[in-house]
Amino acid sequence: MSLQLDTLAYTNRLRRLPPEHKLIFAFTTLAISLASHPLVQILMALWMGIWTVIYARIPAGVYFKLLTFTIVFCLTSLPALMVNGVTINDLPNVQLDSWYGLTLGHFYIYISHHGSIQALGILTRALASVSCLYFLMLTVPFTEILQTLRYLRFPVLLTDLLLLMYRFIFILLNTAEELWTAQNSRGGYRTWRSGMKSLALLIGQLLQRTLQRYSQFSLGLQSRGFVSEFRVWHPRRYRPQARYIIEAICGCVGLIGLEFWRNAGIFT
Repeated sequence: MSLQLDTLAYTNRLRRLPPEHKLIFAFTTLAISLASHPLVQILMALWMGIWTVIYARIPAGVYFKLLTFTIVFCLTSLPALMVNGVTINDLPNVQLDSWYGLTLGHFYIYISHHGSIQALGILTRALASVSCLYFLMLTVPFTEILQTLRYLRFPVLLTDLLLLMYRFIFILLNTAEELWTAQNSRGGYRTWRSGMKSLALLIGQLLQRTLQRYSQFSLGLQSRGFVSEFRVWHPRRYRPQARYIIEAICGCVGLIGLEFWRNAGIFT
């Protein structure tokens, strides 16, 4: 999946737009998503989906699979906000907040109205925020993000650490794939019991093999005389397009205006 996402970042339709424009756009929409209400956040998620799937021509299956990961992760944590429990003696205090409940012994378990609204807000905020980050991840190669951060005078140490972490992800994935292929070729996953045993061995060997490869990577850098910072070359063959700039500005202004209008409607 990571290799496919990296390929899409280099081959999408918005590839020739300046990366600093896309970076500013992504972080602006992210700030709006974090500070707005659920309605604006839903519109933001839909709008960023249009930018990613229609404008950038990212396959819809890949994009919705990424969103599914976010939704499933959120759904596993939202019940803790929605479901509450009190003793039978405290039942009159929560009747107005209870949508539906069951009596289990001396306890009353119920779905909280306030907790459900809070869970909905968290879910919409997560979807809107993640859609902004997915747009950045799927349309801008990681090396160009680093170059843009350096152009904006971010500390060199920070960008070098980000590059090393990015490289470490690929080392980890390649090591895991090689170990799984070797085990699968020997029939290590034929039955559930052998599969669990093979999985335990894979996890045990994964860290050791990954650290060995990363040590080899570090030795390779030292042998080439690396003493300062990583320098990544790429040609600046970008063509800003007025259509996308105007749409991005108008869309952000419209969403901010909708948020202010909604706040004005609430407080009047």
